[in-house]
Amino acid sequence: MRVRAHKSDDAGHHGIDLAPMLDFTINLLIFFIIVTAFIKAPGVTVVKPDASTAVQHASATLQIGITADDEIWMAGHQVDLRRLATLVERQHIQRPKSSVVILADKGSSAGMLAKVMDKVRQAGVTDIAIGANPSGKG
Repeated sequence: MRVRAHKSDDAGHHGIDLAPMLDFTINLLIFFIIVTAFIKAPGVTVVKPDASTAVQHASATLQIGITADDEIWMAGHQVDLRRLATLVERQHIQRPKSSVVILADKGSSAGMLAKVMDKVRQAGVTDIAIGANPSGKG
């Protein structure tokens, strides 16, 4: 009796097809790049005050930070108060349904927070929130 050797149709193919995995990885990378472009972090770390009534807000498209020294930060750059309304308006024109979260440090003045809120309203944004840590105390 004679034994025949089995020939496969794909004679030169030894391994796993990585094309689907690479496609999936590239799609994930594109997704994360697009998502991070929509969220504008202030670019500065602030110590937010505690509030017992603080609730989780849907992620804002623009965050403005106020440091303890009353410096204003937006999108990784320090911003002058006089230019804030123009910069926020430009962002609001690009995304009309955008919201703003103001992250004011505990040591910042209430007056600076009021001025920043006023400039944001002048830019046409009505959805404004103030960032705080939920304290869990009632």
